[in-house]
Amino acid sequence: MFSACENDLDKVKKVTANDTYPTETAKAIEVIYSDSGLVKAKLNAPVMLHYMTDKPYIEFPQGVHLVFYDQLMNEDSRLTSNYAIDYENEKRMEARHDVVVINRKGEKLNTERLIWDENEKKIHTPDFVKITTAEEIIYGDGLEANEDFTKYQITNIKGTIQIKDEERTENP
Repeated sequence: MFSACENDLDKVKKVTANDTYPTETAKAIEVIYSDSGLVKAKLNAPVMLHYMTDKPYIEFPQGVHLVFYDQLMNEDSRLTSNYAIDYENEKRMEARHDVVVINRKGEKLNTERLIWDENEKKIHTPDFVKITTAEEIIYGDGLEANEDFTKYQITNIKGTIQIKDEERTENP
């Protein structure tokens, strides 16, 4: 009695096509984003997973810390989140889960999802946002801003709370 086993390569490819595994994995990474030789941002993350699919992407499952710089390498703003994904070919990064952006003026943005478009040099979200400034707290849905978060527009403002001088001194 003879038996044989034969694998059809097309069938094997179809079975394994849905299982995507990272081609690169790294821990405690630092990535420098530059444009025309000028550093524009620095990203730090505990874990990076690089997927080389038809549309390659990099996943940061344990979050990111991203610092944006001006042309003189002064810090313009910083972003932190508990998860991020960078779509390499699209030059678009999406930060999710407890996203916080603080600009050089000390203004703070809180949201659950924020998209950084490197080509447009903008950040935006359709989701709920909270912006805290020295004078007020603004709530709304949707935001578009320049990438250093110094100029921004909330799409649909839900409310504004003025901060009194006494409250500012009690909660610096």
